[in-house]
Amino acid sequence: MNGIDLYYEILGADRPGLPLVMLHGGALTFHLSFDSLLPALTAERKVIGIELQGHGHTADGDRPFSIRQSAQDVIALLDQLGIERADFLGYSLGGLVSTDVAVMAPDRVSRLVLAASHFGPTRSKAYYPEITGLDLESPRMPTEEEGTAMIRAYEEVAQDPEGFYPSVQKYQAAVHDHEGWTDEQLARLTMPVLIIIGDTDFVRLEHAVEMKQLLPNAQLAILPGTKHMQVIRPDLVLPMVTAFMRQ
Repeated sequence: MNGIDLYYEILGADRPGLPLVMLHGGALTFHLSFDSLLPALTAERKVIGIELQGHGHTADGDRPFSIRQSAQDVIALLDQLGIERADFLGYSLGGLVSTDVAVMAPDRVSRLVLAASHFGPTRSKAYYPEITGLDLESPRMPTEEEGTAMIRAYEEVAQDPEGFYPSVQKYQAAVHDHEGWTDEQLARLTMPVLIIIGDTDFVRLEHAVEMKQLLPNAQLAILPGTKHMQVIRPDLVLPMVTAFMRQ
């Protein structure tokens, strides 16, 4: 669809109710992002895990990468699967794409979980300066072990095992150049939204608070002792997400 072969998995296909679409973080795969949550979530929900352009099984190719194009890919997949409405859980890059799906097609999104995500420009508003400046010594940045896990997960499934770094450059630039959404656009997102960030995240704490205040029906959780790469932690996130989705 839209010029690429978009990889997806359906887990818990026989579960009743609305499906849960899960969108991974940048430089991560679906399973590397969410494996710690999947056994519990798929016991109750039909889960659709998607790998965005240049991630995991989905090849990059010559097509430009953008948040808007990725959101259009997700909507096209929902159309192909005959899914009119779903819940969404997006982590980091996946949170940006999930937000854009909600902005473009709010009637397709029932509930929205945004983990380690933001709404404004990273360079001037959303991220701490050491993140946009790529200060590798910052405690907020991924560790060497986390970086190795990203590369290994990509190489295990990618059509082009050598394509990790070129792909990272494309979507990292797209995230940093993304202008985000206006206050008016966020104010129109009336579905329930759960925002989750770490207290040592890429995302500024005050930015997450502002996002919570702009969204009409939002909750905010700040996880203690948690970096950006650690936000999908089952001990805290799984009970929150399960309770939020059951409301």
